[in-house]
Amino acid sequence: MTVSIRLQIKTLYKDLSLKEQAIADYVLENPSKVCHSSISDLSSDLGIADSTFFQFTKKLGYNGFKDFKMAMLMQESELAALSIHENIEKADNELTIAQKVFDSIMTTLTDTRKLLKEEDLQKAAAMINESNRLFFFGVGGSEIVATDAYHKFLRSSISVFHSADFHIQLMEAAVLTPDDCAFFISHTGKSRETIELANVAKSNGAKIIVVTSHAASPLAKLGDVVLISISQEIEFRSEALSSRIAQLSILDSLYVIVMFLNREKAQRSIAKIRRSISTAKET
Repeated sequence: MTVSIRLQIKTLYKDLSLKEQAIADYVLENPSKVCHSSISDLSSDLGIADSTFFQFTKKLGYNGFKDFKMAMLMQESELAALSIHENIEKADNELTIAQKVFDSIMTTLTDTRKLLKEEDLQKAAAMINESNRLFFFGVGGSEIVATDAYHKFLRSSISVFHSADFHIQLMEAAVLTPDDCAFFISHTGKSRETIELANVAKSNGAKIIVVTSHAASPLAKLGDVVLISISQEIEFRSEALSSRIAQLSILDSLYVIVMFLNREKAQRSIAKIRRSISTAKET
């Protein structure tokens, strides 16, 4: 599936220079004009050199402006129907606000699904299956996602580990081996602590899977597999909160894939857990 220009821009936006972000905003706000203008006209509107706009298109993965413009023409109707932000209005009532939050979440999930690649999911599942131990790492809001993934994968036949404490995570990263697999979760991909953990894991030869919203981030560059979660912004609700829903869905998907690939072992493991926790439930 071809990734749309809008999604390409969102995954790279925070890694763009200020001038490149201005170009990105202009493209998303004026898709029809971009589709039907020359690079000189657009550069003049933005007050930049033609070469700056040209390099922006290269950063998005196109051969140049002509290639970029052709893609824009093919996606013009989609781009014209979308805006960069979906803001809460002062006059919105409680139901409207809630509906906008739900709309934002649904857009986040749809966008993230478009970015999923079969080869990445296959590789990630194989890395998990072939590992002796599976570790989940994350700090701050990403730690919540790591804990949820740990809770799910405990039902599998894989030895799985996670700690909420950063110092213990550092110790876990220090004892990783080439036979282990480590998940690193970070919305920005720029969390100093998470990058430190990933560097320690990398130095020990562990297989690394990264879940982040920014494909060009420092953390993404450390991953053997990188799974991208797109987030949708609305006022009073940060991108990180929105991306959490997408990240949970990515990890849920991998959990189901891994369990399906190991169906017999998974069923035995789930049966053991169900028997164990049944005694703690009221009858």
